[in-house]
Amino acid sequence: MLNRRTILAAPFVLYATRLPAQEVNPPNGSLAESLNGAERLRALKAVIVSRDGETLAERGYHGHSPAESTNIKSASKSIVSALVGIAISKGLLEGVEQPIAPILKADLPDSPDPRLLRVTVGNLLSMQTGMDPLSGPNYGRFVASRNWVRFALAQEFVEDPGGSMLYSTASTHLLSAILTRVGKKPTLALAQEWLEPLDGFRIGSWARDRQGIYLGGNQMAMTTRSLHTFGELYRRGGRTAEGVQLVPEAWVRTSWEQRTNSRYSGDGYGYGWFLKRIGEADVRFAWGYGGQMLYIIPELQMTVTMTSEEGAPSAANGYRDRLHDLLAAIIQSQRSA
Repeated sequence: MLNRRTILAAPFVLYATRLPAQEVNPPNGSLAESLNGAERLRALKAVIVSRDGETLAERGYHGHSPAESTNIKSASKSIVSALVGIAISKGLLEGVEQPIAPILKADLPDSPDPRLLRVTVGNLLSMQTGMDPLSGPNYGRFVASRNWVRFALAQEFVEDPGGSMLYSTASTHLLSAILTRVGKKPTLALAQEWLEPLDGFRIGSWARDRQGIYLGGNQMAMTTRSLHTFGELYRRGGRTAEGVQLVPEAWVRTSWEQRTNSRYSGDGYGYGWFLKRIGEADVRFAWGYGGQMLYIIPELQMTVTMTSEEGAPSAANGYRDRLHDLLAAIIQSQRSA
């Protein structure tokens, strides 16, 4: 069990000002070829590649810029996971085995399913609550409800907690509600306090529910550079470039331990991170709707960030797989460098 010992917005508005496409440290050789070839991906907005903390390439596509704010969608689930790890290290949460019901007691159904009392913080992080998921076709019902937390807690169980992965944005929204309760501050304020000492990291606008709880795991705006900066924090084991430990290193490791698999892609899943072999390397990645990707390749000390137009799905139409292919080409360019 992981425990303490071991480890700006109102409604969501995205100010997506387009800036001139730009590139830092224009790459040569096969990396340049890979990035040039990515021009054919019409939804692609920006790519940043770094290795050992050095920026190898930073490119905007189709009139976009890495400095432009974008909705990172479900890639924000990895950020919520980081906040949970910090909360555990500060003693605000007991650990991943802590039941959520006592924290959210005021929002429980009048006669809850007994299994709800067994759901833990870890179950929310790994999408293993057993409750009917509120993503995909069910997401609209979730965000149209009067109280998102109560609506999430009232869902029927389709299996026992700890079973298969049932991907649900409601799970990370419950984590946001939990952080708000135990931290006695809005989740955005906690993120600003705990993560924004990281130079270059800033959350822009972020949606909230009718009770003022920030939407855990969706509708968060930041620049591609800011998302990349968060990825670099994890690549360094939770430390800033100056060596300040913001996220416990033990939490970074445990977040990347496989706990279940996606029923759709077969990819592994830890605590807010997907796990997959890409380009003959073990990759940990955050993934948001439309193709908001944050890849970390520990064996090569690489971080690769890709942002895309957020209006269309990326899995069903094969676009996410083409981004994986682009990553594989980038990885190969570094193996042969």
